[in-house]
Formats: sequence, structure tokens, C-alpha cells
Amino acid sequence: VMAIGKLIAEAAVAQGMNATWLPTYGAEVRGGVANCCCVLTEGEVVSPVVVEPNELILMNEPSFHKYLPMAAPGALVLVNSSIVSERVEGDRRAVYVPCVAIADELGSAKTANMAMVGAYAAATGYLKEETLEELLRGMFTGPKAALVERNMQAMRRGAECVVRG
Repeated sequence: VMAIGKLIAEAAVAQGMNATWLPTYGAEVRGGVANCCCVLTEGEVVSPVVVEPNELILMNEPSFHKYLPMAAPGALVLVNSSIVSERVEGDRRAVYVPCVAIADELGSAKTANMAMVGAYAAATGYLKEETLEELLRGMFTGPKAALVERNMQAMRRGAECVVRG
């Protein structure tokens, strides 16, 4: 979740927007309800704290139950459908992305978050694939450079979930 938020914020800045990334580290362990807030705007960032998100990414069941009620009416809610079996109800727009299944098909569980980044980019239209790839190339250098293409494949597969519904 932290990597998702950080990459989204960095991509927004690389594209000329103003952005903040505010991680919250608590007593949670992997799979818990750790979270981060991102604010992306063309204007001034008034506060890095998000109380009623317009976009919400939910990667597991505990996060679904804790954070979904905070989403603004009409919010875009992206759900990791590999782990979360429940459905978003009401006036929110839901996109279901089988992040873990995509990562497993690509042979690397660590790419599940990148599938969600791809879905987010496709659903919002905020981030360009070229920007995300450039940032990944900066993250994965030397012997890890081979990871760029697998992560980009995960992003493309996540984006397809939005295009196909």
C-alpha cells in the first residue's frame, strides 16, 4: 500500500502536479490496515490529510471495512478482488482488480501492488504509462533492471481490468 501511494504521488509530481504522500505506520503487520493518504492537485495542496477520499484503494478485507465508509459519495473505489470478496454498494464507482491473481500469473507476488497502480492510472486518467515506467526504471537499476518489464506487465494487466470492467 505504501509503495502504491508513493509511486502515485511521485508520478503526479513528475507530470507537473502538486502532490503529497502521507504514510501511516502503526502496529499493523503485513495484511493489516496500514494506510497512506495522497493528495494530487493542479492547485495548492491545502492539507495532506484526506478525510473523505474521492478515490480509495482497498487491498484487503480489514481495510475494506475500515476505510470504505470514509469514501465520498460518488468516489472511485478500487478493490483487490483476489482478497476482498465483498462488493461496494451504493453510489460509489467500484473497480475490481484481481491483483494477487495477476501477480501469480506473472510469477511474482510482489507485483500485485503494481497491478493496482495500473488500474488506478486507467480509472482516473491522471497518470501516464510512460511516467510510471520512467519512475520504475529509476527504482530498479543494475541487476534489478529486469524487474521493470514484469512490473509494467502487472500495471497493464491492472489497467485492462478497468477497460474491460
